[in-house]
Amino acid sequence: MIFKSKYNKLKRGRQVIAVLVKYGLDYFIGRSKLKLLSRIKKISKDYRTLSLPRRICLSLEELGPTFVKFGQILSTRPDFLPPAFIVELEKLQDEVPPFDSFQARKIIEQELGEPTSKLFKEFCEIPIAAASLSQVHKATLPNGETVAVKIQRPDIRQLIELDLEIVEDLAGFIDRRLGNSWVYHPKLMIKEFRKAILKEIDFTNEAHHFEKFRINFKDIDYVKVPKIYWEMTTTKVLTMEFIEGTKISEITKDECGGIFDPKEVARRGAYIIIKQIFEDGFFHADPHPANIFVLPPDTIAMLDVGQVGYVDENMIKNGAKFLLAMMDKDLDQGMRSLEALGILKKEFDENLLRQDFTELIDHYAGIPLKDIEIRKLVQDTIDVMVHHNLVLPSNLALMIKAFSMAETTGRQLDPDFNMVSVGKPFMAKIISKRFSPEKLLKRSNEFIQDSIEFVEKLPQDLIDAIKKFREGKIKFIFEHKGLENLTREINRSTMRLSLSIIIASIILGSSLIMQMNTGPVIFGYPVQGIIGYIVAIFLGFFLIIILKSGKWK
Repeated sequence: MIFKSKYNKLKRGRQVIAVLVKYGLDYFIGRSKLKLLSRIKKISKDYRTLSLPRRICLSLEELGPTFVKFGQILSTRPDFLPPAFIVELEKLQDEVPPFDSFQARKIIEQELGEPTSKLFKEFCEIPIAAASLSQVHKATLPNGETVAVKIQRPDIRQLIELDLEIVEDLAGFIDRRLGNSWVYHPKLMIKEFRKAILKEIDFTNEAHHFEKFRINFKDIDYVKVPKIYWEMTTTKVLTMEFIEGTKISEITKDECGGIFDPKEVARRGAYIIIKQIFEDGFFHADPHPANIFVLPPDTIAMLDVGQVGYVDENMIKNGAKFLLAMMDKDLDQGMRSLEALGILKKEFDENLLRQDFTELIDHYAGIPLKDIEIRKLVQDTIDVMVHHNLVLPSNLALMIKAFSMAETTGRQLDPDFNMVSVGKPFMAKIISKRFSPEKLLKRSNEFIQDSIEFVEKLPQDLIDAIKKFREGKIKFIFEHKGLENLTREINRSTMRLSLSIIIASIILGSSLIMQMNTGPVIFGYPVQGIIGYIVAIFLGFFLIIILKSGKWK
């Protein structure tokens, strides 16, 4: 079994290297042992004129489903790749030749435990869509309901696992080859990709996403989310309500004239994204035009929700604080917000980062709010972060990408569309909901309950702590650093003060003896008094010499 696994990796690795060499992408592996696995070919003349990002996209398409999906997921991370690469990766088409319908039926029967003839009244042999991980067939249930059946490609999980091993090897080569000269993060790219794609190939995850979106949009009649048939859904088969519509990118075509209202669709699309992020905290992370259908005239249907993102209170609060800080030129608050968002790391120059953010703020300071493009602003901000080796949390990157895609689609539908202007009233509405009397009362009750619970538990917690302290289970370790100079200075000051007190005491005592005029006398003055003055003078000179020499400084 191990031998077969190694052989499959070797065979697939050779295919991958051959494609990379074909497109002139063997720079990162040219010095590695993997070079021996491929037949070395010069880059084809047809590809020499193409840009590096374009050649990378062509190689990903040729390498198949895993790599296509890899490119699509990378396109959601503008902090991982330069803008030119992101633009090309966004063009990757998730359309591949369908697999045989006989295999599709076989997978359905294995997963659902019944023959398709019993499960469906009708089953369309020709798929209505075919993607890198699955394909979709239209079918009719025995009760007459029309459904869409999403079926996972045969053996796709094994192929993905194999390709992930190879991609991780390639990332290691790139990391070692470029080292610190590469501001992006190949290993982190693969980590994000592995996490995302393994979630996506479990169709029960997507089914739960649909259900959650259905609940969140249950009161909005212009949003359509397909119903899930759970009794006919497994990790490899997803059965849902069939929705017939038009891709959002096609409603502006001449043949659709008068059927749809593109401006209203753009406006509603903006609200959908804003609601998902700022109200629900759960959003569609890949609102690509192919994943969004429109029903006449302006109803929006959500399809293919395999990729989603989550937003918590911390991200919303500190994200808003960062934006406000940038507008107010309050860099201290901006830096604190970035730290709270988990963006700042120890390895950066704070002064240079502040300088770059100041220049960015000044650049946008004179631009009216309605004229600001979110996509451009976001990209400029990310460029600053990448320059300082900062990485965005994955959900924050997905949120930014969702906003950018919504703005791009909105501009395609309506040339006058502006995400900031359109979203402003929706944001005001959402903010008023978040800070409504009901919400504030709820938060107040939660705070009071937490406070009461804390006070109730405090005595017992203190008793437990004291008990552990008595039993020796709690230890205090004190460690000081950099206090040596302070200790020496205290010792020196103590010595000076002590000597000064001694001198003052001798002078005071001698003066009293002189006043009392008792004991042996010399030159009309008591001997003890004269000796005391002499000792005080000697010690005074000694103190002056020590202070001037610096030995006690």
